[in-house]
Amino acid sequence: MPVGDICVRDVVIAGRDTTVREAAKLMAKHHVGNLVVAREEAGGRVVPIGIITDRDIVRNVVAEALDPAVFALGDLGVRELVTVREDQGVFECMQHMRMNGIRRMPVVDRNGGLVGILSLDDLIQLLAEEMGELAKLVSREQAREAEVRR
Repeated sequence: MPVGDICVRDVVIAGRDTTVREAAKLMAKHHVGNLVVAREEAGGRVVPIGIITDRDIVRNVVAEALDPAVFALGDLGVRELVTVREDQGVFECMQHMRMNGIRRMPVVDRNGGLVGILSLDDLIQLLAEEMGELAKLVSREQAREAEVRR
């Protein structure tokens, strides 16, 4: 299954010049724990260049007693971004997340434009649903065998 089929397409984005305080307000307003830092290119294409999490804000700003109204997301040294193409498979995405030790991964099109985001939580939910379906199969098979024996 391609990750483009399961990713969240409603991504909250911010620019490098967005202050940490503005970023925190965006996260609170949209009930999310991360923002994709992006730049808008000609034609309206949005290209992800980083990701910032609520944990990044706590560790790099709050814990260091920095003023969130002064520092911008670009000042935080947004780490190198790992993305996955929307046509790549779920298993391949999980491998990239595991190898890179990341919980959230922006999903991009063939040209690097942002189309969504996939989180560890999304993958766990998908796998739980799949396991539930397999459990139903086992139950149905057992019931069918019991019926045949009668």
